[in-house]
Amino acid sequence: MEREFVQWLMSRVPASPSLRQGIGDDAAVLDFGDSRQLVVTTDLLADGVHFDASSTAWTRIGHKALAVNLSDLAAMAARPLAAFVSILLPNDHALEIAQRLVLGMQPLATRFQTTIAGGDTNCWHGKLVINVTAIGTSLAEGVLKRSTGGPGDIVLVTGSLGGSILGKHLDFVPRVDEAIKLVQRHNVTTGMDTTDGIVLDLNRMATASGCGAVLRLSDIPIADSAVTRSAESGRIPLEHALYDGEDFELLVAVPPEVARTILADEELGFPIAAVGELVIDQGMWQISVDGCRRPLDIRGYVHGELTE
Repeated sequence: MEREFVQWLMSRVPASPSLRQGIGDDAAVLDFGDSRQLVVTTDLLADGVHFDASSTAWTRIGHKALAVNLSDLAAMAARPLAAFVSILLPNDHALEIAQRLVLGMQPLATRFQTTIAGGDTNCWHGKLVINVTAIGTSLAEGVLKRSTGGPGDIVLVTGSLGGSILGKHLDFVPRVDEAIKLVQRHNVTTGMDTTDGIVLDLNRMATASGCGAVLRLSDIPIADSAVTRSAESGRIPLEHALYDGEDFELLVAVPPEVARTILADEELGFPIAAVGELVIDQGMWQISVDGCRRPLDIRGYVHGELTE
């Protein structure tokens, strides 16, 4: 549903001279009169879809609501500036819930110098729904985009992948500083964050860049939580790393010489690994441990669709 709606929307929203990057990326980019640009993103989270309020502290939910938006700003290498929070609250204990949600946001907002500048609240008989709109500013070097990769670019990912349902999806810290460092130190221009699984998200990047992509399965950084999840699910850890989603890591594509420089940069201060490359052939491919290239099943988390 989500992909089809976005495509429909893109075909019907008229172009605007002030809109540098619109629907289809992690955030919109607007000119506002000087060398920088305004970067705007919004995310809606609902109880029963993005979290389980019956077993999760309100403060953790608040943290996640802000963090997913700051992760979208990180995906564009934008500096966070302000956030607007709108909450549809259950009638029971509405004030306490609202307060705890904001208390959960404040440490992250302070860390990234993000002002909670306003919003709206309402109450109803249903479950919690929270929407955050985050605003940031671009670097002088520009923003990261999904569409600027090319065949031969090396694909890199920060951190490790899989098993985020065990806690990371609530408590992660968005890769804002890491994105800014990659742009300023290494002139990275192509990137996004991993929200729906590296396979699905890399396919989105490759498609936007007019390419396909190959993943080297032996190089995928598998999180310890993916191993733990594997023991519960009966699926191998690699499958969790490829398809679970909500890792909120950075996924970038750079020319080979830039990739070598990044991987050799001892002052980066965060883990990053080369996991594949963009290729001319459309679609997603895998290189298995035997060295053979085969098609890779494209799936992950898609709103409005049932996936395994």
